[in-house]
Amino acid sequence: MTIHGLTQTEVDERFRQGLDNKEIDPPTKTVKQIFFSHIFTYFNAIFAVLAVFIATTGSWQNLTFLGVVAANTVIGIAQELKSKRTLDKMALLTEQKCSVIRDGKEQTIGVHSTVRDDMVLFSAGSQIFADAVIVDGECVANEALITGEADEIPKKAGDELISGSFVMNGRCVAKLTEVGENSFASKLTIEAKKSKNRGKSEMMNSLTKLIKVIGFILIPLGAALFVKFYVALQSSYADSINRSAASLIGMVPEGLYLLTTLALLTSVIRLSQKRTLVHEMDCIETLARVDTLCVDKTGTITENKMEVENVVVLTGELDAASVSRIMADYVGAQQADNATMIALKNYFTGKPGRSASGVLAFSSSNKYGAVVFEGGDAFVLGAPDVILGERYDTISPTVDQYSEKGCRVLLLAAFSGDPTTPPLRGRATPLALILLSNKIRDAAPDTFKYFADNSVAVKVISGDNAKAVSEVARRAMISGAEFYVDARELDTDEKIAEAAVKYNVFGRVTPEQKRKLIRSMRKAGHTVAMTGDGVNDVLALKEADCSVAMASGSDIAAQASHIVLLDSDFAAMPSVVAEGRRVINNIERSASLYLWKNIFSFALTLVVLSFFPLYPLEPTQLSLISALTIGLPSFVLALEPNTSLVRGHFMRNVLYRAVPAGVTATVMVIGVMLFDRAFLLPADQVSTVCALIVGVVGLLMLYATSLPLNKLRFALCAAMTVALVLGAILFSWWFKLVALTFQTGLIFGVFAILSIPTYIGMYMLVARLGGWITLLRRKLKAAKDA
Repeated sequence: MTIHGLTQTEVDERFRQGLDNKEIDPPTKTVKQIFFSHIFTYFNAIFAVLAVFIATTGSWQNLTFLGVVAANTVIGIAQELKSKRTLDKMALLTEQKCSVIRDGKEQTIGVHSTVRDDMVLFSAGSQIFADAVIVDGECVANEALITGEADEIPKKAGDELISGSFVMNGRCVAKLTEVGENSFASKLTIEAKKSKNRGKSEMMNSLTKLIKVIGFILIPLGAALFVKFYVALQSSYADSINRSAASLIGMVPEGLYLLTTLALLTSVIRLSQKRTLVHEMDCIETLARVDTLCVDKTGTITENKMEVENVVVLTGELDAASVSRIMADYVGAQQADNATMIALKNYFTGKPGRSASGVLAFSSSNKYGAVVFEGGDAFVLGAPDVILGERYDTISPTVDQYSEKGCRVLLLAAFSGDPTTPPLRGRATPLALILLSNKIRDAAPDTFKYFADNSVAVKVISGDNAKAVSEVARRAMISGAEFYVDARELDTDEKIAEAAVKYNVFGRVTPEQKRKLIRSMRKAGHTVAMTGDGVNDVLALKEADCSVAMASGSDIAAQASHIVLLDSDFAAMPSVVAEGRRVINNIERSASLYLWKNIFSFALTLVVLSFFPLYPLEPTQLSLISALTIGLPSFVLALEPNTSLVRGHFMRNVLYRAVPAGVTATVMVIGVMLFDRAFLLPADQVSTVCALIVGVVGLLMLYATSLPLNKLRFALCAAMTVALVLGAILFSWWFKLVALTFQTGLIFGVFAILSIPTYIGMYMLVARLGGWITLLRRKLKAAKDA
């Protein structure tokens, strides 16, 4: 069938009409959206209102916090613009390609450059990116990503291909009928975006909730403070505004969300420099928590290229030359749409002597392929145990002999009946074993040793013979490779769930079983990453917490995954996992620097509202402390190496670190205020002592957060200490700090010293409480499971 396709004039006209396959969800924000998202935020609005009120008092020093706000905004915009440029280039380089026929010629273009009525060629591994109708050829499509059903559906001329499905095998030409936002998959995406419960990572979800809570309580607390100072205590308007503003500014984690976003963006860029494409930024957190990694044999442990090692003839009626002629006919009738068939075509290069009247392409679910030639001769090629069934014992010793050497063993058998309509109904006569092998990747042993050393269990899930896969895994130094199982024995969900925990190597696994194994591991409490490159991996990739695809694999695998290794080198995985751990561990650590100040400000505000006449701090004093004990250190620490496995919940981990400092600062400041009540100290002296005490606690928190100290962290802590001392002395006039008298200096010294054991005691108490809470949760979970 001759297909001409659209002319360029017709293509241009469809673009003008808006009938192109435009992206409904661009990979990055527009420049306008970036500026808007950083400038017009809820907290920036609060800061702006506070600035207006403070300006009416003429206390210009108290507007210092605007410098931090402006710096955060500018840094955020600049960094996201830089990230946008990098990611847009990556997206352009990695855009899914397709083959179209235009003006009678086949050409390769990006899928977003197609238009309605384009004639597109789809083959095994292709993702159906727009709704289409087959006009020529046949294929087998999998619609599991849309319907949830894993059945492989034959498609022929006139049948519809639904966007979001993918081609398992076969080849066809299809006419695009609905593109862009009108396609089935796009409509589902648009509908999903309307849902209020779109999934976020635990960290981003926790931060969003925290910011909502803080935003909710800020205004009523600020209003209550102002009313108390100005109305109840009849303080001056300027003093009431400035004291209330100091309380609110202390409660706002002004750089926390920015820090988190920039750290993740920086991580995405760092990964891109390592030839790793990140589709979803949130998956970086998941990477950091991965404790189970599921891999396929071919393309991961071994090189993707497969070679025929030998042919073992099983019957005296044939010789090697006869088998080669049969195989030449067989491969001539099949398409080279997978690594196995490519290897067979490269080995059996003879000219086909017969035409096929029926063909069944190999599929992961069937584990075999078949050809029926004109004249009635039929042959099947695939897994020996699947083809022979109960008669497999007749050749199993021979198969085991080669499987134990790590070979992939295929059986060529003559077949009585029609083998092109699964399941097999007829008798298979063994003719020959075809031995294939993949070279184990040079870096595989070191790669798997890294995971073993970093508490990540590796599970090998393959469609090949379990014994052969186990041998390959053993040679690749995968821990527990001797614990293997044939997945055909796992005929119930209960057996799959039990095996998912018990075994490390799984053979003869179907695509649906892969998905169930991943699901079972997740239900068992593991955070699971899955690597794959073929259409048979797609269901499992979608099920995993974090999915990683090889760029050299099928289009659908790359599109369905969170991360794509552009060089298709599994040896890059340690650096990818290490990057995830680095960024999340450092964000957790830096976040605690922000939250201790928020906890302190919130607690002190409640105490002042209830028991004390005045809030002891000024906005400009908090700006100095925030910049030197929180802002600058957090950005430095966020970029530090850190490869520890991320454990526990993000917010719980952050609070365990932040609460001791927040409580210590509150207790120390309350102590100073009690001294003021007893001895009626000058207000400016009390304010300075309180500010300096908060600075000391901030430095204690910084030192504790930086443990264990290395050269960089020690230099950071020392530099911030010196900067805080110099700032308090040289710029005291700006930060509203006054020289202390002997009396107030003594008070400062006593409380500065007391803050150290108080902080250590609070830290130990919170740690013990955390242990009790964890133990209680485990007992409750055990009781629930029982």
